Amino acid sequence: MRDQGIERKDSRDDAAPADAASRELAPEDIAEARLRTRRGVFRAVAFRDPVDGHEHMALVRGDVRGRDGVLVRTHSECMTGDIFGATRCECGDQLDTALDAIVREGAGVLVYLRGHEGRGIGLVAKVRTHILQDDQGLDTVDSATAIGLPVDVRDYGPAARVLRHLAVRSVRLLSNNPLKVEALESYGVPVAARVPLLVPVSDDNVRYLTAKRDRLGHDLPQLDMRGDAPVGEVRG
Repeated sequence: MRDQGIERKDSRDDAAPADAASRELAPEDIAEARLRTRRGVFRAVAFRDPVDGHEHMALVRGDVRGRDGVLVRTHSECMTGDIFGATRCECGDQLDTALDAIVREGAGVLVYLRGHEGRGIGLVAKVRTHILQDDQGLDTVDSATAIGLPVDVRDYGPAARVLRHLAVRSVRLLSNNPLKVEALESYGVPVAARVPLLVPVSDDNVRYLTAKRDRLGHDLPQLDMRGDAPVGEVRG
């Protein structure tokens, strides 16, 4: 694949591939309906994943069946950011930016992944990390390890399985996280390109974004722009 116009290096040797059995599984208990939103009409595909047991949803715009290079966002559940508009993270802005990009594209998929709260540690644990971040100045990585939890335990198998159900042949992935590319490809989803999502840096989220760049390997050029990247900008 190509990443922002530059050929991506081979996947890291320590990237954990999906096991062969899980790659062959399909979503269960699927229900589809038209969903009218402020951005127009999407096809809502609700499904239960056979591995994690969670109910997830894919929002589909336009015709994606059998297409290559479909614009796709795999969005991890974030109650505080997506629903309540918390400014500690950029999750809510990324959700809006991705949906706007898919609408402009005319076709695409946003997969909303449940069970990913706090990079998979859960809502209660995530709030506990916020206490440590506020009271002790720990970043998003150290606050998780301080309470004895892993930094990231998210699984993107549900996204890969529903993309196969939708007959998407390959994707252009809306993400700042190169490891998401490896995760989807390990489940057999070809990633033609990674398309960065730029959201503004603020006093509230700068520490979080800096930790994601410096410690988790995210591509966040807006940290060098401080305010120059408007909400809704997609590059690549």
